[in-house]
Amino acid sequence: MSAPQTASVHTALADGLTIAKRNMIKIKRVPDLIVFTTLSPIMFVLLFAYVFGSAIQVPGMSYREFLIAGIFTQTVIFGATWTGLGMVEDLQKGIIDRFRSLPMAPSAVLLGRTSTDVLINIVSLVVMSLTGLIIGWRIHSSLGEALLGYLLLLLFAYALSWVMAVVGLWIRTPEVFNNASFIVIFPLSFIANTFVETTNLPGPLKVIAEWNPVSAVTQAVRELFGNTNPAMTVPDAWPLQHPIIASLLWSAVLLVIFVPFAIRRYKKAVSR
Repeated sequence: MSAPQTASVHTALADGLTIAKRNMIKIKRVPDLIVFTTLSPIMFVLLFAYVFGSAIQVPGMSYREFLIAGIFTQTVIFGATWTGLGMVEDLQKGIIDRFRSLPMAPSAVLLGRTSTDVLINIVSLVVMSLTGLIIGWRIHSSLGEALLGYLLLLLFAYALSWVMAVVGLWIRTPEVFNNASFIVIFPLSFIANTFVETTNLPGPLKVIAEWNPVSAVTQAVRELFGNTNPAMTVPDAWPLQHPIIASLLWSAVLLVIFVPFAIRRYKKAVSR
């Protein structure tokens, strides 16, 4: 990499950090955002653990331990939508026009937004982990494996943030974005092994669930946390046979495709 390119990257990172700080200050001034972001996963944990947990059986282990990895994955997916929502709101309010008048890298706004999602997801994961410990969930692996599980969740969520950035740059109002993101996220998180084993799903849904990237991430996190049992049936699909590698590949593919796509879309959006 040449010196001008290196300087450009450093400038983009520094500008992105400034935007991330701006976003965190905004959250600090509107604490309702972080409150409801953390209450939602707690609700899902309690709802599925106590309402549906007695009706769902997992061979060889407690449903609560099976459940937590799925809730973790679902929550970071929802956390990835903050980037898209923030882009829609900034475009609608004219904030992006102000950024355009400043001497900053075009990618800085997107870097700042996606970095903010990571920070929000870290808070959510801490809250969910504490909630899981209270209801009986435990990590049965080593500290290194557990940390890798958390990092894998954050990496996948970061990759999805760039997908949501593209969606946010296409849509003009926050209301439409919320509806559009839910239409995508709900099937993505429920047609998976997040709450039930994929072997219990009917034919076509079973195939979709086995190749769903959410299933790979959830299975990887379960294995890294030690929340699996030999009595559980492991599907023959390659992503669930090698979930850690599959999760890394999915994250890499999403980043390679959507990072440049989001930057190009951002330049087009601000040039209107």
